[in-house]
Amino acid sequence: MAPPTTTRTLAQLHFEDLDPRRFEDLVRQLAYDFRDWARIEATGRAGSDDGFDARAVEKVLAATANPEDDGGYEEGETAPSPGRLWLIQCKREKSLPPGKVAGYLEGLREAVEAEGVYGIVFAAACDFSKHARDKFFEMARNLGLQEAYMWGKGELEDMLFQPKNDGLLFAYFGFSLSTRRRTLKTDLRAKLAAKRKAARHLEVNRDVLVRYAGADKYPEQHPDESLLPMDRKQWRLWTYEGLAWDGLRFSIGRHFAWMGPDGSWDWAREMNDARPHFGDEHWERSETERRRKDRHQMMEFWMSLPEEERGWLEVSAVIPFQNVVEIDEHGDDIAEAPHVYVLDWDASDGPFAGWYPRLTLGGTLHGRYVDFDPEKEVDKFPAYDPDWKPAPCPADPDNDEAVED
Repeated sequence: MAPPTTTRTLAQLHFEDLDPRRFEDLVRQLAYDFRDWARIEATGRAGSDDGFDARAVEKVLAATANPEDDGGYEEGETAPSPGRLWLIQCKREKSLPPGKVAGYLEGLREAVEAEGVYGIVFAAACDFSKHARDKFFEMARNLGLQEAYMWGKGELEDMLFQPKNDGLLFAYFGFSLSTRRRTLKTDLRAKLAAKRKAARHLEVNRDVLVRYAGADKYPEQHPDESLLPMDRKQWRLWTYEGLAWDGLRFSIGRHFAWMGPDGSWDWAREMNDARPHFGDEHWERSETERRRKDRHQMMEFWMSLPEEERGWLEVSAVIPFQNVVEIDEHGDDIAEAPHVYVLDWDASDGPFAGWYPRLTLGGTLHGRYVDFDPEKEVDKFPAYDPDWKPAPCPADPDNDEAVED
């Protein structure tokens, strides 16, 4: 059974990391749309709040005056209403068990009775258990409150993730879902633009020069030989294999390989047939002869192996669409191949973010694909020998002279 796929999502909001006063501010600002208020007072900020972190007065429709009452109102007029008094209580704590919730509400009894509180919003930076919620509503009824609400971590997150509260989400936690949605839209457009350009201008099995957009020394490589090769020359010729689901795929490795009957295997690190030769002379004149000699040495060993154990290790790598800045289909006088400019270039991996090795057996250009275990890689191929010379050709039995290639 395939393992479950992990999806990307937003991390939980850490309300407990807010300063207590800022947590009160956040809850009070979320409460503005909760009712039609006549006013909301931040009473907790001044201290000595008599149990009110915030006090709010809800507007209510006044009753129509009775003309038989001697209240001084004409028929059809409405009497003024003082509104309904609400208490907003905030607790920035990591947990609130039922007993602690009951204790907090009991501590409000005097204020509730003295002020004639109509309703309460009890907000906390943690989640509430079912028992804690049951105890809260039981205590609210006991206090004579007409309405009571609990805003735990889940409820607060739900409110903050609503589009109308996106400004509060950014102000208190530093990110915006609206900005993130715009960014996703922009990123998608950039990826599709890169994909369309590649489909128009790049040909499969043709060479492409991949260049780091910030490589200001092109076409000369960095003179510091202590740098890694990918840092010295932040551009490379690779053979384009086509579009993949995750980006532009290139052939970056094609090596002689061997696999024994027991599944052990090895590959020739000293040669790479995937490296294009077009344009290399401008940068690698001194390496051309070395590469040719490497291949001859590895091939001589490879040909000495049983044919059924000879194969190829091929490696493809992917440049993500989002790493592609621009595609210049015209090239230049150094490399006439199309140029693909990229945003990121790693000292070890270059522009690539995904690697796909595969092993074929059969000793031909098109063998059969086989599974291989990375743990069974052994040292089979010889290391590079600068003094290596080709083995003498076998003698022709007819004339005793060496057979020329």
